[in-house]
Amino acid sequence: MTSLALLSLLYFAVSVLTLTDGSLSSITTAAAPAASKCTLLNSFQPGFVVQGDYVIGGIFPIHFNLKIPDLNGTYRPPPINCNGHRIDPKAFRWAQTMRLAVEEINQNPVLLQNHTLGYKIFDSCGYPLTGQRAVLSMLNGVSEENSSMCTNASSLLAVIGASGSSQSIVVSKILQTFRIPMISYASTCACLSDRQKYPTFFRVIPSDDYQVKAFAQLLVHFNWTWVGLLRGDNDYGLFAAKGLLRELQDTKVCVAYHEIIPLLYTRQAGLRIMKMMHSSTAKVVLVFAVEGEMAPFLRDYMTQNITGIQWVAINAWVKASVFSGREYYPYLGGTIGFSIRIGHISRLGDFLQTVNPKRYPDNVLVRELWESLYGCSPSPSSVTQMPPCSGQESLMEQHSAYMNTSSPRISYNVYKAVYAIAHSLHNLLLCQPGRGPFQNNSCAQSNNIQPWQLQHYLQEVNFHIAGEEVAFDAKGNSVPYYDIINWQRGTEGNMEFVNVGLFDGTKTIGEELLIQEDRIMWAGQQSEVPVSVCSASCLPGSRKAVRHGEPICCFDCVPCDSGKISNQTNSVDCTICPEDFWSNNDRTACIAKKVEYLTFDSLGIALTVMSVVGACFTLAVCGVFFCHRHTAIVRVNNSELSFFILFALTLCFLCSLLFIGKPTYWSCMLRHTAFSITFSLCISCILGKTLVVLAAFTATRPGHNIMKWLGPKQQRTIIFSCTLVQVVICAAWLIDAPPFPSRNTQYEHSKIIVECSVGSSLAFWCVLGYIGLQACLCFVLAFLARNLPGNFNEAKFITFSMLIFSAVWLAFIPAYISSPGNYADAVESFAILASSFGLLFCLFAPKSYIILLKPEKNTKQHLMGKEKK
Repeated sequence: MTSLALLSLLYFAVSVLTLTDGSLSSITTAAAPAASKCTLLNSFQPGFVVQGDYVIGGIFPIHFNLKIPDLNGTYRPPPINCNGHRIDPKAFRWAQTMRLAVEEINQNPVLLQNHTLGYKIFDSCGYPLTGQRAVLSMLNGVSEENSSMCTNASSLLAVIGASGSSQSIVVSKILQTFRIPMISYASTCACLSDRQKYPTFFRVIPSDDYQVKAFAQLLVHFNWTWVGLLRGDNDYGLFAAKGLLRELQDTKVCVAYHEIIPLLYTRQAGLRIMKMMHSSTAKVVLVFAVEGEMAPFLRDYMTQNITGIQWVAINAWVKASVFSGREYYPYLGGTIGFSIRIGHISRLGDFLQTVNPKRYPDNVLVRELWESLYGCSPSPSSVTQMPPCSGQESLMEQHSAYMNTSSPRISYNVYKAVYAIAHSLHNLLLCQPGRGPFQNNSCAQSNNIQPWQLQHYLQEVNFHIAGEEVAFDAKGNSVPYYDIINWQRGTEGNMEFVNVGLFDGTKTIGEELLIQEDRIMWAGQQSEVPVSVCSASCLPGSRKAVRHGEPICCFDCVPCDSGKISNQTNSVDCTICPEDFWSNNDRTACIAKKVEYLTFDSLGIALTVMSVVGACFTLAVCGVFFCHRHTAIVRVNNSELSFFILFALTLCFLCSLLFIGKPTYWSCMLRHTAFSITFSLCISCILGKTLVVLAAFTATRPGHNIMKWLGPKQQRTIIFSCTLVQVVICAAWLIDAPPFPSRNTQYEHSKIIVECSVGSSLAFWCVLGYIGLQACLCFVLAFLARNLPGNFNEAKFITFSMLIFSAVWLAFIPAYISSPGNYADAVESFAILASSFGLLFCLFAPKSYIILLKPEKNTKQHLMGKEKK
């Protein structure tokens, strides 16, 4: 409980304990001793009194902005006097609504038959301390002479009031001691729903629990994620702010600042709050305060010429007529908030017309109302300096603060509260003996009804008024309905309160809010919804990164990483694309990954041309050799092996074409096996030729007849055997773990590289190793025969060709390992072509040169170095 409530309760305790001889005035339920005298320490007269069989009380803030007297304890404090201050016509209308409702009930032939209601209406001055004084006066009576306050229980059955939550807390604490129920028409603090602390409290206005839910939904609906919060320094503001913060926990809305408007307002405190508002990036400000607290604050606010603030008002001031003047529009225009629903009271306008100083000449409140509305005094004895008037002036439309009966809200709540008491009392009086709700099935005695007995029926009451159901739940709350109000400029420049939507608490969660956005006029006469965010929204393609040490509403926008997307605004995280998809350039959608392999594009065409050209060259050489097959250079170099080599080289050139195009299951198996077998065949032929060359020159030595072991059959056997080993290796490879097409997504995540997986790495390197072994053997044998006599020693060219072949394939190994997909295929294809061209030119270019350009050297004598000089 706040210090204000504690102060009020302390004042109540002191008031009770200072009664003469310790008696409790009319608060006591026992008769006072004959010797003791019960006196009133102060007399506080009600504004309106009507006698009846059953009396109810009414507390209304007819005056406001009172000044607290000095309570220094050195002298008896003077009574708090509200009468010298400005009257509130709106609250006066609420009081008249209570009078009208009682009058209607007393004239109703069905409701409360043969019984009448009476009332005592007091002014609370809009302050808890004076609200406490009002309720004590209700309980005591108005004078010592005609009051049985020291001998009987209070005749008060129920109380209508109070207005503010802080006042209701104090009043309820007093009334619950005597188990007197009270029905508030304007107190919305959620704290009052606690039946343990406030067991006799009811209300016909929705609890702030519903209002803060409505506010939270409103902020989320308009995407206001960065808002300021102002509240009054009282229980109402405290509990409402706590409730709102609780509701916002599961949303994306953050509070930029939380400031308190002091109860005893000072300009210095107001300017400090305004400085915070001006410096903050939050352009939406939500206020939990009543109009009495807002009035001095807004006066200073207007002097600072601060504009551009979108105010969000609570029910307590969203329809405040005090802010309806045209001077307020530049600063408060566009305000939006929740108000209790409009009701209908058919006789209210006519009834208000009957209240004038002529009819109530002794009523101080009526006289002050006239002074406030007309600026004149209907009483000749008035101490004011206002000009006199008759007191019969007609109430005009310009007196809307008092005469606005077209859309009653609080007045309608007062009306419902009185009827709720009347229906409860009616049901109580209809109780049949032996079937009652109290002990031994008893009923209440009509001439001695206790307030707690009325509360039982009040808890169970259920009736309809103007088509609306009136009932209370277990916590004393009524069904929540709110109108959404927007402040717009009227035809004369003043403020008009326009209904632009509805909050229906009976709907399912998420469907309560219904807003007509096209009818709303925002702050600064803007038609577009104002923006109030700490950080601009992160567009699709980025995610939010919360700033360290700041609220979650303050963040930076970080672009999504490659392969991740966000297709919504303000995404918390980026979504990883499926395996076969990748993010587009904007990181807003996953698109199918580009499938890459060695195609017939620029690189593929170049390799194809080289392959075809190499095969053509080989066939051309083959044609030359065939046409000159009877010449010495062809015959001496073993024409059959030469044709075998040319055939194998042709296959080598052509097998590189298998590496171009989309890999398939069959092409993967064929490309590696064809390459390995053709090269093995080619190297085997070269190995056979090397052996023949070495054997031929060795056979010229005496005692050597090695050529008989290297005849044509033996040469074919060598070639077949050496090639057969490679065939066996390839067959085992294909049987055990054949190559197959695979989709490589690891090397470059944005692409799918279709490549041939070797299946068995061991088999792949065995194939290359075997070819390398054959090449090394050829190189060694050719190197041994490099210095053999003759003008054309083919062993030298074989040695050089093996050096090129080995160099190409040794360079191929690291290049192949480090190259992915189509580049690996291109590297392998290029290695095949390079080594094939190396073998073709090293082995056959010198011979072709002699055949075509130096035919005179194409003789056996020249080749053997035996030509005559």
